[in-house]
Amino acid sequence: MTEPSGETPPEAATPPADPQGATSASPDAPDTTPDAEGSADAEDSVDASEGSEGATAEAPASGDDASVEAPVPDDGTATEAPASGESPAPGVSEAQAELAAQRELRARIEQRKAERAAPVEAGGKLSGTAADLLAAVRAVESGAKPVAPLRPEVPAPARPVPAAAPETTVRPPAPVAPVVTEETTSSVRQVLARGGAPEALAGQVATVLGEGAARVLDDDPWQLLAVPGVRPEQADGFARALLGSACGPGDERRAVALTAWLLEQAALKGHTALEIGSVRDGLAKLSVPEPGKAVEHAISEAAVLVFQEEDPEETEEAEEGAGQDDGSAAEERPQQPVLLGLERYALAEESLADGLARLIRTVEAADWEGPELVRAAGSHGLVLHTGGEAARAEPAALAETARERGLRVALAAHTARDGAVPLAALLSGTAGPGRDEEGLLALDLLVVLDAPQLDVETAALLVEALPDGCRLVLGGDPLVLGAAGPGRVFADLLAARVAPAIASRVPDPGPLGELVSGIGVGELNQVEAPGKEVVIVPVRDAGEAVHRTVQLVADSIPRALGLPAEHTQVITVGHGGAAGTRALNAALKQRLNPGPGRFGGYDPGDRVAHSPAPGRTVQGTVVSADAEGLHLDCAGERVVVPKERVESALRHGWALTAHQAAGARWPAAVVVLPGDAAAGLSRAWVYTAFGRAERHLSVVHGVDQALPRAVAEGLTPERTTRLRPLIEALLHEEEA
Repeated sequence: MTEPSGETPPEAATPPADPQGATSASPDAPDTTPDAEGSADAEDSVDASEGSEGATAEAPASGDDASVEAPVPDDGTATEAPASGESPAPGVSEAQAELAAQRELRARIEQRKAERAAPVEAGGKLSGTAADLLAAVRAVESGAKPVAPLRPEVPAPARPVPAAAPETTVRPPAPVAPVVTEETTSSVRQVLARGGAPEALAGQVATVLGEGAARVLDDDPWQLLAVPGVRPEQADGFARALLGSACGPGDERRAVALTAWLLEQAALKGHTALEIGSVRDGLAKLSVPEPGKAVEHAISEAAVLVFQEEDPEETEEAEEGAGQDDGSAAEERPQQPVLLGLERYALAEESLADGLARLIRTVEAADWEGPELVRAAGSHGLVLHTGGEAARAEPAALAETARERGLRVALAAHTARDGAVPLAALLSGTAGPGRDEEGLLALDLLVVLDAPQLDVETAALLVEALPDGCRLVLGGDPLVLGAAGPGRVFADLLAARVAPAIASRVPDPGPLGELVSGIGVGELNQVEAPGKEVVIVPVRDAGEAVHRTVQLVADSIPRALGLPAEHTQVITVGHGGAAGTRALNAALKQRLNPGPGRFGGYDPGDRVAHSPAPGRTVQGTVVSADAEGLHLDCAGERVVVPKERVESALRHGWALTAHQAAGARWPAAVVVLPGDAAAGLSRAWVYTAFGRAERHLSVVHGVDQALPRAVAEGLTPERTTRLRPLIEALLHEEEA
C-alpha cells in the first residue's frame, strides 16, 4: 500500500515562506515538487549557497560550474540506490541478530514489568497510579483542573555488584527466526480477499498479528492498521467490506486502532509519547466522533498507556510544606502535561532510565590520571562527551587508556569505522567481548561513538546488557540529525544533567571544518578552499542536478582529485522526486555499472544500501544471487538478503539520504539540493550532510536562498519523550 523504505522518516523543518536570505543571489531554483514519498520519506534537503570554488555562501554570478572541474551537461537518466554499513558475522544473518536482540530486551522488560508494584490494567480494573492518571485524563477532557503530579514507581533494588568478573565468556546461540505457518498465511489471505485488500499483505499481517491473525482481522478489521504502510482510509474500506452496515466512524474498535496508529506515526517522527490534546485533535481529523471519549476508551482497553510525569523539585517542596499553612496562597506551578504512549516505547524508556540509574549508582569511583574525559570516566558510571568529527579521537584514546589499565573495554559506534565495533554486532554477540554466564556483556567500560543516533529501544538493549559497575561513555556531536527511530537519548541525558558532560575543545580542521562549524552556530560562511575542498555547482532544475551529479562522481572528482567513484557518496533530501535517491541511483547505475538488473533489479557490482531493521543502513556491493537470496559484500563481511526481503530491505546505494549517511564519512561527498528540496531543509540536515565529507564537498545547488535561511532559522522540531523526567526522578529518589 505504501512502499517500505527500511528507515524511519525524519522530521523536516520548513523554512519561512520567503524572507531574504543571508547570502548573495544564486541560480534560479526550479519550481518542481517531489512526489508524496519524496517529501514524507525525505530525510533532509540542503541547498548550497552560491559562490565560486570554495564558497558556500554564494553561487558564482555566472552560470558556469565552479565544481572540481566544471562538467559539461549531457543527457542522463535517473534511478535510486541504498546505503551501506556493517554486516553480521558469518553464519548469523542481520535479521537473526536483530530478532535475538529484540527477544532479549522483551524478556528483560517483561521481568521488570512483573516486578513493578502497580501495573496499568484495563478499564474499571485500574487502580493506584494508573487510576489517578485516568482521572487526570477525564479531568482534562471535562475542563476541570487535573490532578496533582504523581510520584513515580520506586525501581527494583539494584543487583549486587559481582565479586569478580567471570574468567570466560559465552556468546549467545544464534536465534531462530519465528516461523509463520502456511495455514495461518492462507487463512489471512482469505480474509484479506473478502475485504478487498491485497492478498500480498498476508505474510506481513500474519507476522504482525501472529498465529490467530485471521480471527483477529475477522473480529476487528481495523487491526490491519498494525501493518506498516497501511493508511486509515484503506483500513476503513477493508472494514466496510467485512462488516457492511455494522461499520461506522464511531465504532469503538476503530477508535482504539486509530489511537494506536497515531502514536505509531508519531514514533516515525521520533516521539515516544504525545500530549493527550494532540491525540484528540488527530482523532477529530480522522472523523472520530467524541475524540475525548475515544481516548478514554483506548486507555481503558490498555491499547495505550497514560503518563503524567512529576517535577522532583516540586514534589520535594510539597513534602516539606505539608502541614505548614501560613494562610498565604502558594504560587502554583504549571501542571505537567498528560501524555499517551505505546507500551513498547514506554517500557523501553523506563528500562533505559532504570539501567542508567543502576550504572550511575553501582560504579566504584577511582582516581584516573589524564585528560578531563579520562578523570571523569574514572569517577562516574555515566559520562557524556560532545564534539565534532575530530573529537572522536578523545573517547577512542580513553578506551585505549582503559585497556592499558587492564580493564575489559569495547569501543562501539553506529557504523564500523575508527576501529569501533558496530553496535548491532556488539548486541547480537557477533562481534565484541561476548556475554558472561548471566548473559551480560563482559565489560568494565563501554565507549559509544555516534550517541545521537541511539534510539530508545537500542539504548535500552545496550544498557540492560551492561553489568553493575560497568562504566558507560556516550560521545557524539549533538548538532547532527537525531536517531532515525523514536527517542532523543543523548539530548535528553545532556538536558537532565545527571552525568558529567565533557565538551571537546578540538576543532574540525581545514575549510570543511570551518564551514561545518559555522553551520552549527547558524552561519553559512564563505570559506577559502585553495585545494578545492568546497565547490558549488549551480543548477537550474532537477534534471540538470542529476546530470551534474553523475558527471561529478564519474568524471570531475576522479580527474581533479584522484578519488575513484567508489570513494564518493551522493547525499540528497529523500527517496522520491526528480532528484531523489531513486532518480540519482538510476542515473549513477547507468553510468557506473550498467546492466539489466537480472537479480530483482540488481547486478553484480551494484552499490547497495541494506536496511536490516528500521533506522539502520548497511552499505555494500552485490556479489551474486542464488536460490537463497542476494549475496552482498559489506565491509568485507558476506551478507545474504533473502529473496522475499530484497524489495523491502534493499536499495541502490550510490545516493543516500542524510539520515542513512549519518555516522559514516567518505573522502568525497556530493550534496544534491534541487529546487523541490527547500521544504525539507533544516540546520541539522545541512550540518549532517556537509559533514560527511573528509576531503572534498561538492554542493549541487538549486534552492536559491532556502539554504542560508535553513541554516539561520531551520531548527529541527523537538521530540516528545519521557527519558529526562524518568531518570531525574529515579536519581532524585536515590539522593532522598
